[in-house]
Amino acid sequence: MRWLSGRGRRTVVLVAVGSTALALAACGADGVGGGADGEPEGREEMYQRVIEDPHPDPAEVIDAAGAPGDAVRADDGSLLLTYDAGNVEDDEGPAATAWRIVGPDGRTVAQHAEHADAEDIPPRFEAVRGGFVRVPPPGVADGAYALDVRGKRHKVVSSGTPLRSRPGDVLLAEPEPALIYRPSTRTVAPPAGLPDDAVRIAVDERGTVWSLDQPLSDDPNRLVWQRDGRTLGSTTVPEPFLGGVVAARGGTAALSLIRDEGVRGLLVTTDDGEHWRTVLAGGIAWTELKPDPDALVLELLTDGRLLVGEESGRYWLADDRTNSAFHELRTPARFTSFTVAGTTLYGIADATTATYDLVKGEGVWTSRDGGRQWRRVGGVPR
Repeated sequence: MRWLSGRGRRTVVLVAVGSTALALAACGADGVGGGADGEPEGREEMYQRVIEDPHPDPAEVIDAAGAPGDAVRADDGSLLLTYDAGNVEDDEGPAATAWRIVGPDGRTVAQHAEHADAEDIPPRFEAVRGGFVRVPPPGVADGAYALDVRGKRHKVVSSGTPLRSRPGDVLLAEPEPALIYRPSTRTVAPPAGLPDDAVRIAVDERGTVWSLDQPLSDDPNRLVWQRDGRTLGSTTVPEPFLGGVVAARGGTAALSLIRDEGVRGLLVTTDDGEHWRTVLAGGIAWTELKPDPDALVLELLTDGRLLVGEESGRYWLADDRTNSAFHELRTPARFTSFTVAGTTLYGIADATTATYDLVKGEGVWTSRDGGRQWRRVGGVPR
């Protein structure tokens, strides 16, 4: 389950290989339809038909998309995969989205598809206790709903009253507005006590809210951590850096350090903020990262190791939980999404824009040994 902050990017969190292999193998439905002349329907014909259908079939949307864009795991091992098929010729026009819930045994439990517009942001979900919650569209507080592991939809209450964070709370959106979700009451609300200039947020499994305070004045950036609405501590971002992406889990927290519009290092603690260390080398080719700091992938394994990289780019994994030295991962395909579940690495290879064809290595890949060996999960999409 992902407890870390999102930044509007697609993120994948998956289950163990055994059930996921069955789940994804079933995602490419058999039975491609025929064309009007009786010839087998090609991918382009099928794709166009699916996105223009006002009531698309979930299996056909999944087949057209080729690979999931996002996947999250509930606490019982159920997996929710989301798919998006957009207009290939233009950034306007028809589109289709779908989600599928797969149980721990690898069997499809529920699925749903909707006709959409290519300009719409595809639905995104977070895993929570007992199921999943739909993330509100950017910039709004409404629009969330919950799905249990059987696919039944439940109402979510949107509240303007800030919630004092506690264990089990999940960060849904940040930074404008910052929202957390409380599964016990199915409530979405802003977290209480955030600094006025908070621009980046992470919520760990203990309910600690880690936020980057970035004032408009010349005052330095600060990383602040709070729980139950009370400030537990703060640290100043070292000059000449600005703060970027925040990640936190199990007493370890990390903040990317930005200079000259690029990520140049990390600020790291492994003891709940008692001591901090800057990592400006460590084997990571910081100067070769893309100039967009928001493209940074920063994730924590359950053993305390950090994963650092960039979307559709290169990735480095810490050698141990001190997070002082990293080694570059060799991946079998170019991953558009990359994350961790426990100590297992997962990546999705997919097209970055809508296309009729599949990209090389398209699908889900997993590694249980720190990226030394990879295996394709499930069948190869058509």
